Amino acid sequence: MKRTVILFVLSIIFSCQSVKKNNLFLEKKISVSQLKADVDFAYSKLQRFHPNLYWYITKEELDYKFDSLKNSLSKPLTPNEFYFQLSPVIASVNEGHLRLRAIPRQYTKAEQKAFKTKKPLFALLDYRILDDKMFVVENKEDVGQIKKGTEIIKINNENVSDLIKKYRKLYSSDGKNQTFQKYFMNLSFFNYYTLENGYLDSAKLVTRYNNKLENVSIKRQKKTEKEVIVDRVQPKITTLQKVQDYDANSKTYNRSFKFMSPDSSVAYIKVKTFSATLAKKFYKETFEKINHAKSKYLILDIRDNLGGSLSEINTLYSYLTDKEFTLIKPPEMTSRTSGMYQNYFRGQTVFSSVFSAFGYPFFLAGNYLLSSKKEDHYYFREFASRSTKPRSNAFKGKIYVLINGASFSASSIISAKLKYEKRAVIVGEETGGANDGTVAGVNNTVTLPHSKLSLPIGLFLIRPNIEFENQSRGVIPNFLVDPEFENLSDSEDKILNWVLDDIKFRNSIIERKK
Repeated sequence: MKRTVILFVLSIIFSCQSVKKNNLFLEKKISVSQLKADVDFAYSKLQRFHPNLYWYITKEELDYKFDSLKNSLSKPLTPNEFYFQLSPVIASVNEGHLRLRAIPRQYTKAEQKAFKTKKPLFALLDYRILDDKMFVVENKEDVGQIKKGTEIIKINNENVSDLIKKYRKLYSSDGKNQTFQKYFMNLSFFNYYTLENGYLDSAKLVTRYNNKLENVSIKRQKKTEKEVIVDRVQPKITTLQKVQDYDANSKTYNRSFKFMSPDSSVAYIKVKTFSATLAKKFYKETFEKINHAKSKYLILDIRDNLGGSLSEINTLYSYLTDKEFTLIKPPEMTSRTSGMYQNYFRGQTVFSSVFSAFGYPFFLAGNYLLSSKKEDHYYFREFASRSTKPRSNAFKGKIYVLINGASFSASSIISAKLKYEKRAVIVGEETGGANDGTVAGVNNTVTLPHSKLSLPIGLFLIRPNIEFENQSRGVIPNFLVDPEFENLSDSEDKILNWVLDDIKFRNSIIERKK
């Protein structure tokens, strides 16, 4: 018991020291020569590991951007000041998975415990960022009596439009795509703001409604005792919830299924992310129900799905086709040893790393053996690049796939394959992810030696097994339906309604022919 107490006290002390060390480093100014060395280091690692670095930008253009950045560095910067200088250059590669990561402020266990008793400050309102402006779309708790449609002009004396322009330089979509940016900015704005300012307990806003300016203060609200207890207690998750990949924090399902017509002729599957968690079981049970109901139409909704597991989309595709298929081409790498550099130990504790170390030699050997060389190119044998047979109860009716600008990565791969094979009608908005593939799969996350910023570099060029369009665009829908992202007042689901209307029209034609 005494040893346990001593170890507990020591762990707290070391944890506090680590937090203090991290936060002190954030204030440290890094010399110009060291900053320039980090720029060279980042570019050298990109050239070494990124399998298609000059896909959307020429080598001459990218060389110029890195050289220009080095020439512009004239004074010492803190790590995150440097982040805002280097990140736009990394983003100019125009490959959506490739983003430099800043160093967030860390908090002690006591501070983290205090945060859990309060509600997130900026989550008190729901926002929509349109171009360079931010609007309130919902105010559930009537904070400051701010009305729906109110524009937030300033946050703590900083112009929101300036912040949006600043943050927009930190990321990109794939190639020439223009639909992804608006979704990602809405997802990431307050992540970037918190990175710069930390977790705030209050903020002063300047708002505009009906051309009237107002100063509004918002304050982080305390949770009720009941809310704290509910958050603390982990609810028991049923088998059904596990299969649907239930998220207890948001109280939502990652996967869901329902029939959208009384006669079960229209089946609907929504997948928010391809997490792979019990995916095989979910699709097996779902398509058994669809097959039993003899559904004629299937709507696959992968809007706002940022991607995920290749294994899951391969499983899903096997229920959508009646012929043997190969989902993706063999992933391409820069060398036969690239796969050996993926993040094997990253994210593990010291304790778990000790046990993982025993498997490391097998990991290295396996990655090498799964690699091959053909005509001066290096490839990796990924499961989804092998031939797969369709399921016996695969859906044989008409398929609609719903997409938008936040359909990214794996969502784009399965959409591109279904469109190319003419197996589904693609409806909605151009995907944020490229039609012709992406650089992802696994990462080698390198740490810049002086600033300690981290740069995850995708090791695999993953491309759907199709003939490429070479347009540097996302998956273009067969039927473009504007989701009217800019409309703050209309909650109508225009893309889904278009599909339901099309099904009604088709059914009416069938009825007339009888």
